[in-house]
Amino acid sequence: MKSIDLRSDTVTLPTPEMRRAMYEAEVGDDVYREDPTVNRLEERAAELLGKEAALFVPTGTMGNQVAVLTHSRRGEEVIVEAESHVYLYEVGGIAALSGCQVKTLPGVRGAMDPAAVEAAIRPVNVHFPRSGLVCIENTHNRSGGCVLPQENVAAVAEVAHRHGIPVHMDGARIFNAAVALGRPVAELVAPVDSVMFCLSKGLAAPVGSLLVGSREFIDEARRYRKLLGGGMRQAGVLAAAGLVALELMVDRLADDHANARRLAEGIAEIPGLAVDMATVQTNMVMVDIVDPRFTGRTLVQAFERWGVRCNDVGPRRIRLVTHKDVTAADVELALDAMARAVKAGP
Repeated sequence: MKSIDLRSDTVTLPTPEMRRAMYEAEVGDDVYREDPTVNRLEERAAELLGKEAALFVPTGTMGNQVAVLTHSRRGEEVIVEAESHVYLYEVGGIAALSGCQVKTLPGVRGAMDPAAVEAAIRPVNVHFPRSGLVCIENTHNRSGGCVLPQENVAAVAEVAHRHGIPVHMDGARIFNAAVALGRPVAELVAPVDSVMFCLSKGLAAPVGSLLVGSREFIDEARRYRKLLGGGMRQAGVLAAAGLVALELMVDRLADDHANARRLAEGIAEIPGLAVDMATVQTNMVMVDIVDPRFTGRTLVQAFERWGVRCNDVGPRRIRLVTHKDVTAADVELALDAMARAVKAGP
């Protein structure tokens, strides 16, 4: 039985072009700024996103936390959407590393109300922390890969900037958003001060993320990357795969989106399972469990027995993610297996 892995787009394997580029990569000591392949990757990332400079980091979590460290001061407050990755899934890094507290706001598919953001900004008062940073996430993981409306990004940024507060975007899957909207990625990130995006998700590189922003911001961020242990020396062997990802793997994200749509449509036809099709915008499918026989955990276990791997993200919800190693034919096999698993029961 073939196993179809829909747990995450982080499980992608590097392409032959990436492996070849890694083998042939010209390298140097990146902490000394002497790795030519890393330098090319950073220059290309900054160019694509329309920012002045970029910094190669091992992970998206490090990129986000370096951004918070660089933008904020200890004792400040960071405003985030209540189900954002930087708040839920980064081990309390904002508190542990930056010494900041977090103000969470509810969002609609990840989008915060600009008026609520303005209301959350602290007035000048000796009793209050300063509002030091606003973080947004595009695409939004917990909502199922939904794309933030561009007018919302612009409105939130306008509010923050009017109060002298920078905005950081967790853009781990920002290229998915750009492909879904058919708009240049630089246009989507233009309103914000810094962006982190991942090479190791849908773009299929084995390791790495980029943090982009102004030259002054990146110069300071480089110091915090070193503080967190992110100076990787001859990192060109990794950066080479990232260059291939940016040149060859962006446009094909549309295939992942089409496969996710087909997957969602098929799951919606399985009795006992439900999908809000309005949330199927990129490469994720959130499935709500109506069948009382299953919980999220037991449904994941049942699917795995039939050769489909996925994750539970709540007591009665599971998540499936399409990526370059899942074909349209695999989607049909997965749908057949999932229908059989539900019919068979826990």
